[in-house]
This record gives sequence, C-alpha cells and structure tokens, in this order.
Amino acid sequence: RNRRRCRSPKNSLMSGPLTRLAVLAFTVFALTVVFTVDSSAQSVSRIHFARGAVSAIAGGSLNGYKDKRTFVIKVRAGQTLTTEQSGGRPITIEVIRPDGEPFEGDMDLSCHNRHEVTPTEAGDYRLVVTECQKADSWRGRFRFKVTVR
Repeated sequence: RNRRRCRSPKNSLMSGPLTRLAVLAFTVFALTVVFTVDSSAQSVSRIHFARGAVSAIAGGSLNGYKDKRTFVIKVRAGQTLTTEQSGGRPITIEVIRPDGEPFEGDMDLSCHNRHEVTPTEAGDYRLVVTECQKADSWRGRFRFKVTVR
C-alpha cells in the first residue's frame, strides 16, 4: 500500500511555537470578552399585575455586588408606588422616574429597599435591584413586593 503523508513545510505560518502562541492569545482574548460582559446588559423585566390586583412579587438572582437586575413598571399620574423587600437577602432598590432621574427617597441607614413614591408621574418607572452594600456579600435569589394604588 502506498500511503503518502502530507507534511506542511517547516517554514509554514501554520506550524511551530508562533502558531500555538497565536491560538493561545486568541483563546484568552475570547474568554476575556465572554466573561466580562456586563450583567446590566441583561434584558429588562416588565412587572405585570394580575387583573384587579394592586401588588405583585418580582424577583431574580444576583451574583455579587456589581450585579444588578432591572424591572420596569408602568403607572399613571397621581398614584402611589411602593417597594419593599420580601425575601431574606438584603437588597437595595433604586427607583428611577420616567424622566430618567433617580427618586430621592428617605436616605436612612438601611439598605434602601423600601420606597414610597407619591404622587407618581405617568410613565415607566425603572426599579434597579442590587445587593445591599451595607450587608455581607451573598449570591442567589431575591424577591420584592411592588404596590401601586
């Protein structure tokens, strides 16, 4: 049997330590891009109420201090929007008005997970949930209650 082996020339660009170095560099670059994607780029979750209900429970998971989840809720002008934590893990809820400005609520020494916005402006309010910076770090699921009257 005549089996011919196909060998690439020794001076080829596709052989040797330079090729392995290039592949390694590309792999490191690709993994860096994949694992440094900002978690804030995740989709926004819209909060819906059951028919006739004035409150809903929303939740998700966080993977550290830099992680955040964003929720959107549509309200009418003149209503009262209330948020409060309903799980055991300490969270901070930032309320952002329809005009893009943060709601400046009571800045006490807590984790800022209870807010009452009254009266509301008409439009979409964003609720940005992060880990409470004043508590021990944790990873896992959270829940909070939103009420609109």
